[in-house]
Amino acid sequence: LQGNAAVKPIFAKWLEPFEDLGANTLTISNTGGTDHLSFDAVGVPGFQFIQDEIEYDTRTHQTNMDTYDHLVPEDLKQASTVVASFVYNTAQRDEKLPRKELPKPREGNQRGF
Repeated sequence: LQGNAAVKPIFAKWLEPFEDLGANTLTISNTGGTDHLSFDAVGVPGFQFIQDEIEYDTRTHQTNMDTYDHLVPEDLKQASTVVASFVYNTAQRDEKLPRKELPKPREGNQRGF
């Protein structure tokens, strides 16, 4: 949930139908190193769907050996079903998803690169 506690009850409700698929974890924790963090940093909600890490850090992941023959069709079906449902439910909301409060701008002499 990237530290956005206000979306927890919304996501919990949306996740309920997928309990039998093993999709049942919500965490408030912030994960690093993903593309959605730049959106999250400026107030646009960005979320990461976690995955089973059984084969995530093998020799093949994000290497020249990371080819289609390593895909797990059942995992892809599960993930696409859950993500599609979340996209649909988000689009059907009358309001935007709750936003986190943005950090206060730093004051003083800022030095950067």
